[in-house]
Amino acid sequence: MRVRSVVYTRQRKKKVFRMAKGSYSNKSNRWRMVHQHVEKMLERSYIDRKKRKRDFKKLWITRINALARELNLPYNKFIDGLHKKGIIINRKMLADMAVNDKAAFTNLAELVKGSVAK
Repeated sequence: MRVRSVVYTRQRKKKVFRMAKGSYSNKSNRWRMVHQHVEKMLERSYIDRKKRKRDFKKLWITRINALARELNLPYNKFIDGLHKKGIIINRKMLADMAVNDKAAFTNLAELVKGSVAK
């Protein structure tokens, strides 16, 4: 007995067409173009999810460095001092402190200044 898969093929294609909705030109209404476009879209979104993490870490480091330098303490010395003092705090929280709670960040920097070798 012959089995036809028209219904399943249509469902699969509809799903892909929905993902390509809003794209311009043939990338939203012709199967081959849509399929290629959606594949590339998914690749980029996967890559950019990884890239977003790198970008945020760069931003946090920049914010920490900016305030640490105002306190005459470069970023690398500041982080090294935190490690030597045994203060475990991640860069996200440090950056948040640098932006929203400068007094607490200044206190941390004062603690660290004593342990930093000059």
